[in-house]
Amino acid sequence: MARLFAGVDIGSTSTKAVILDDSEKIVAYHIIPSGSDFKKSSRASFEAALEKARVETADVQLVVSTGYGRYITDLTSKAVTEITCCARGARHLVPDVRTIIDVGGQDVKVIKVSEEGKVTDFALNDKCAAGTGRFLERIAASLGLSIEEMAELSLKSAHKIAISNTCTVFAESEVISRISNGEPLEDIVRGLHSALASRIAGLAQRVGVQPVLLLCGGGAKNAGLVRELEELLGEVKLPPEDIDPRLVPAIGAALFAKEFFENKSS
Repeated sequence: MARLFAGVDIGSTSTKAVILDDSEKIVAYHIIPSGSDFKKSSRASFEAALEKARVETADVQLVVSTGYGRYITDLTSKAVTEITCCARGARHLVPDVRTIIDVGGQDVKVIKVSEEGKVTDFALNDKCAAGTGRFLERIAASLGLSIEEMAELSLKSAHKIAISNTCTVFAESEVISRISNGEPLEDIVRGLHSALASRIAGLAQRVGVQPVLLLCGGGAKNAGLVRELEELLGEVKLPPEDIDPRLVPAIGAALFAKEFFENKSS
């Protein structure tokens, strides 16, 4: 039986577990909400991935944990920062990547890497929801829309309405006001995507954007946000279609697990 390695990314919003084999192919993965108990979510996601792979814990040679909860887990694992794991996973999926933007529910990370794939600089926005995926999630909920429906509306718009408020709460009020004034919903929604993209681009420009630029995290699943980011930053690459963009740091963690195991064995 091929040797197996696992990466578990315990994020503020969701927990992702990935199992790789010796050839660095994804054997199985599982994503669940993190909730308030990181120990529970890390264990549950890992065990669900094992079940999908039809293997036992003993079949996995090594586990590496990453993300906010990397030290708050009862898994037997080594811990590596999410910045390092995200860079490793991105480099694996897109070998010529030089800049990575990871848009999560509670934070945004911009990571710059060298030609060799080493992290050379990074910036993190985790202080305000206005610059994260939570910005769109909250307003979508107030409108009774899903994020997917928001993205579809944004792509239908030929004219975006500028959203002037940078605070999520005030932006929510501004949206309601504009709807009551009869302004087209698709243009308002595109304005929201544009506002979020502008904040992300500002963070990216602090680090310095160098192609190839890869977008990952939940934000990469939002075509409306991708369009607005491309207007500001140029061509944006996404992970391969068969890879959920939220898995990038977990893939990196599993690759580190393989490397650590092989270095120890040698």
